[in-house]
Amino acid sequence: MSPSASDAGPRFAVVGNPGNRRVGLFADAVRAAGLPAPRLVPWTDVLRRGGADFAADETVRIDSPGENREADRILRGGQDPTRVEGSARWYARFTEAVRGLRGGLRLDDPDDLAVLFDKRLCHAVLDAAGVPVPASPTSGHRGVAVGGWDDVRAAMREHGMPRLFVKPAHGSSASGVLAVESGGGGRIRATTSVERAADGGLYNSLKVRRYEREQDIAAIVDALAPDGLHLERWLPKASQGGRAADLRVVVVAGRATHAVVRTSRSPLTNLHLGGRRGDLEAARQAVEAAGARWADALGVCERAAACFPRTLCVGVDLLPAVDWRGTAVGEVNAFGDLLPGLTGMPGSGAEGLDTYATQVASVLRDFAPQRTGTPHG
Repeated sequence: MSPSASDAGPRFAVVGNPGNRRVGLFADAVRAAGLPAPRLVPWTDVLRRGGADFAADETVRIDSPGENREADRILRGGQDPTRVEGSARWYARFTEAVRGLRGGLRLDDPDDLAVLFDKRLCHAVLDAAGVPVPASPTSGHRGVAVGGWDDVRAAMREHGMPRLFVKPAHGSSASGVLAVESGGGGRIRATTSVERAADGGLYNSLKVRRYEREQDIAAIVDALAPDGLHLERWLPKASQGGRAADLRVVVVAGRATHAVVRTSRSPLTNLHLGGRRGDLEAARQAVEAAGARWADALGVCERAAACFPRTLCVGVDLLPAVDWRGTAVGEVNAFGDLLPGLTGMPGSGAEGLDTYATQVASVLRDFAPQRTGTPHG
């Protein structure tokens, strides 16, 4: 008698959007492993029905609900998907929908996701675990609340932060982030991808711009404050080729497997905002030339990922210090594995595999039909 699907290997299901690149790359990795294509459960169905059901032997991956106008409309309550505002409503509806998924073996834990998508909570969890992070007065449930620009100004004075990042608590992809710096004579400016329309509405843009009138900066912050804001000290970064540099490190099943250097002439290194991939080997050499260990830098990322033990894969934004000796974690991203064409680092156990094939291999390695609980630990 031929083995059943559960004897032959896991069956995958993905909560995602049709046509989404991440969904497609993951499906390619599943098929390349000799398994049937994942069952796709569209986010629009999940959001309209208030959840979804999965078989006990289905391994369930939750993917980003982004890049789908209808899903975004439901999550944000009908607001234009290019608008920056509305992230608190998005967060509440997203976490509710995730908790409405029933059955299956999960690669992404609802409680982990609730923390990962609240920068204030995520910062507090990392800090409590001893992971180096930028100082923040808004960290955790006991952090100060930011009601608007006046509170940001007060935090800059009271916490000695002439340069800081103002981030929507539930934002992603640098949406709504402002890099604020003050100077002599009361001068202040903010670097951001936010485009402020004539009617005061805030829109995401692929163009990074600077605002140098305090009234404009205040208007942006005041408009974002109702959704919740997180403040972090702006740490000076290392540079590569005369450009600010940081790293996105993907951690799968507790191990740092893939990394890319991101460089930019602005404080925002996101690749979709004009950042460029840098030289990873040069970064490794710079770390070791400074007397530090590359393995320790990757270890910081693994410690950050260990704070979310029930989630298979996260992307960690690692901020190297100016001298390349020290590091801090800027963010941990639930959907941070979109690094097309990048294979695993030497010694990572993911050599020759992209981020999605690495995740599939991890599930296959740990899969056992009689198991209950999550497939990775």
